[in-house]
Amino acid sequence: MKMHPFHLVTYSPWPILASFQAFNLVFLTAKSMNSNKLFFFQNFLVNFFLLILISWLWWRDITREASFENCHTKEVLSGLKLGMILFITSEVFFFLSFFWAYFHASLSPDIFIGQKWPCLGIETFNPMGIPFLNTIILLSSGVTLSSSHHFLILGKIKKSFMFLTFTILMGMYFSFLQFIEYQEASFSISDSVYGSTFFLATGFHGIHVLIGSIFLSVCLYRMKKNQLSSFHHFGFEAAAWYWHFVDVVWLFLYLCIYWFGK
Repeated sequence: MKMHPFHLVTYSPWPILASFQAFNLVFLTAKSMNSNKLFFFQNFLVNFFLLILISWLWWRDITREASFENCHTKEVLSGLKLGMILFITSEVFFFLSFFWAYFHASLSPDIFIGQKWPCLGIETFNPMGIPFLNTIILLSSGVTLSSSHHFLILGKIKKSFMFLTFTILMGMYFSFLQFIEYQEASFSISDSVYGSTFFLATGFHGIHVLIGSIFLSVCLYRMKKNQLSSFHHFGFEAAAWYWHFVDVVWLFLYLCIYWFGK
């Protein structure tokens, strides 16, 4: 493959293929919603599997270039950091749309929802229950992740591995508690605009927690295989940025939806 004159990495087909497949996943799945359920799930599973396969091949190449081929020069790392920053920026605006919808409906509730917020007939969650426990868990996971990063920089791999394991376990516990919370909910996503905005905002955040847990688990595996060093571990840093972003979003969700929205 042709190489860039200033970088050691080769041109990759995976980014454009991942973009097309992500479009196919959304477009074809939406188009098949009016079909029978079997065709809908088959279409979704096939497109989702192809997206995961392309992503895995893409990340495999990046890991190989970083760990075995020593191709990640200063210029390449700058590009990777910029890409991660732009990705997190896009995620900020993604969640901003949910907060916009929530405040648009809550600050001026109309007659169709009883002119009150939360909507008439909606029994909200106690903010001092599972949501508060999840807040403590997620903030604590941010502390353990920062500790893991600190020990990795110092070259203390065993301690870094231990704190990273704690972080992943807390992320999994958060997801479990959110599942229990959804099971106990007295309303559903179809119960007025409150149910829609609540489950969309908290549900997508829960998906981000699961993705972040997988991201950190890959870093844990790479750390075990000695693929992360004290001076070259951007994969770990990118995962940490993503996880801290998830922490901050949860703080806003807890304060706006669980606490002030009660």
